Amino acid sequence: MSADPMSADRSDASPDGVRQRVLAALRDPVSLAMLSPRDLDLSIRLLRRARLLGRIAFRLREQGLMDSLPHPLPDHLRSALVSAEARERAARWELDRIAWAIGDSQILPIALKGCAYLLLGTPNAAGRSFADVDLMVDPAQLGLVERRLAERGWAAGKLSAYDEHYYRHWAHELPPMIHAEREVEVDLHHGIVMPTGRLRPDPRLLLESARQVPDQRYRVLAPIDMVLHSATHLFYGGEMEDALRELVDIADLLGHLGEHESGFWRDFWPRAERLGLTRPAFYALRYATRWLAAPVPQAVLAASQAAAPPAVVLALMDRLVPLALFPVHPDAPAGSAALARFALFVRSHWVRMPPAMLAKHLAFKFWLRHLKRDPLAH
Repeated sequence: MSADPMSADRSDASPDGVRQRVLAALRDPVSLAMLSPRDLDLSIRLLRRARLLGRIAFRLREQGLMDSLPHPLPDHLRSALVSAEARERAARWELDRIAWAIGDSQILPIALKGCAYLLLGTPNAAGRSFADVDLMVDPAQLGLVERRLAERGWAAGKLSAYDEHYYRHWAHELPPMIHAEREVEVDLHHGIVMPTGRLRPDPRLLLESARQVPDQRYRVLAPIDMVLHSATHLFYGGEMEDALRELVDIADLLGHLGEHESGFWRDFWPRAERLGLTRPAFYALRYATRWLAAPVPQAVLAASQAAAPPAVVLALMDRLVPLALFPVHPDAPAGSAALARFALFVRSHWVRMPPAMLAKHLAFKFWLRHLKRDPLAH
């Protein structure tokens, strides 16, 4: 294998060097075969950390190139595929068992994110590593669904009284549930954002437009809503550490749905406006086109500029987002990445809670962490 030019110095440890290395593998997975052993090892570690190695492996297997790659690359790739396929089976089984537990054909939960991609067979589902099962349920049916899952072995972990209050009164989801015999987390949502935040998409609009998956007891969000939810989760969810996979999901969905869904681009921006999700949509389009060459029409990009933040804020986001989004060098992590992630974590709380509630939340968390007791416990 020929040496990678980046191996001549330590530029590969810089955030820019890491970013270019990961993007090169995403653009052309075959380029991994041209790396020196040292650089190949680094690229594999970065892709694994970004939870994208299975994706790369699937693309190479699909092209019939797996066996032509130099040792030990095929071993790493096959391992990633085995792991991804095992997690896919676990997710499918959990979905099957949840439908059995609900036991009512009139209740059709909405599969979100990874499980939606799995049920629909979208391109980004191939080789994807599934962490949990996210479902959205009509608020009127939420209590019944939770009760039926609890009767059949699912249970929430032990929570402090404060965290229980947080989930029940402020959050857009119930406390996570896990079945006693398995380790797959199930999150029951009644919305896609906290109702206390600045973004307030009407859950009824999402529920009314959801589509049933053929031969399944599940629905999925409408195509545009699926992209908008992914964008909102990425840029307003609070956890951007190594979240590049979510931006890859968005870029894949934009390409796939833009080509196969009639009227997708015509209706995209009006739908974002109706749901009040123009700001996360702006960020998603900006970064998916900038780094992943997502095929977005110029007219849509132009329309999205109306949702751009002030120039100072945008310049700051352009600096922070790549530092937080991409994996860091495993042996020489940049301190700037940690600062960026912390700054965006703080931002996520600021946009999800009004100031008084945020102050109360932080005070409670400080109390719990440092005094080791729950102020709401009796």
